[in-house]
Amino acid sequence: MNFFKDFKKKFERTLVRWAFYFFTWLFRVTPYSVIKSMTGALLPLAYLILQRMRRAAMSTLEIGFGKEKSADELKAICKACLYNAGRGAIEIGAFTERPALIKERFSFEGDSRANLDAALKQGQGVIGISAHFGNFPLMLLYLAQTGYSVNAIIRPSRDEIIEKDFQASRSRLGLKTVHSYPREACVAQSLKALRDKELLVVLLDQNTGSKSGVYVDFFGQKAGTATGPIIFAMRTGAPLLPIFTLRNGDTDTHRVVIEKHFYLEQKATDEETIQYNVQKLTNIIEGYIRKYPTEWGWMHRRWKSRPKASQEPLQAKVGSNVA
Repeated sequence: MNFFKDFKKKFERTLVRWAFYFFTWLFRVTPYSVIKSMTGALLPLAYLILQRMRRAAMSTLEIGFGKEKSADELKAICKACLYNAGRGAIEIGAFTERPALIKERFSFEGDSRANLDAALKQGQGVIGISAHFGNFPLMLLYLAQTGYSVNAIIRPSRDEIIEKDFQASRSRLGLKTVHSYPREACVAQSLKALRDKELLVVLLDQNTGSKSGVYVDFFGQKAGTATGPIIFAMRTGAPLLPIFTLRNGDTDTHRVVIEKHFYLEQKATDEETIQYNVQKLTNIIEGYIRKYPTEWGWMHRRWKSRPKASQEPLQAKVGSNVA
């Protein structure tokens, strides 16, 4: 039985790898105007095929918005979310082969760049807080292409060969990778980046178990959330800066929104300080998702981990609808 499971896993991974290489080649040799035209045809087809992803997104949407929005509204958000994810994936493939497009199609909104510069001038590095929101991989590359020393904590791909290619591409475009594990190496590299007065970006919207995180409220449910950014800020004095990117309608242009830096609020104990500030950052992320719900990756099982002391079921009927 294990033999067939291992064979199936290796076979699927090989298919994904060769698909990745094929599309990398295709994006390299195809004019961008043709790629844009292809996008319109590919998105509806991909939406029909990716039933598993649609179910996952609907399940999460039902937990987050189930009591606030109708089934039709949830399905509309699900469809727009998956379309945006598809557009984003195609843009990543096309833009990384044409780096000039990154600076051409992204821009800072309002005082965003001034907010980043002001935080960096404090000389203690900056911890950027973001999420799987908008085309965040290209946002990171845009910051690097604009001249900032950017480090991103990234969960490596399960395929080690593809991950090496991803890392080589990020390095070529100026983005420094900090792998989320091994944990000791991640912490050491993160602290070095801050001590070198650089920008360290952390995506704070992924499920994290109680061993390495705390549970905070997110859309009215307890969600396991990483504590790393707050601990780094407590150890280094680095300011925390909410950073997000938003797509401009159905276009391939984007704007980067950077808020003024976030100050830690000290509580009676370190544990209370961490809990309180992780909640505040999570509230900021939730606020952006509520305002721009089609920009977030609803496919992620955000509430997968549950607090041991509170094993009540989630407050929505999960998976009852398929978009």
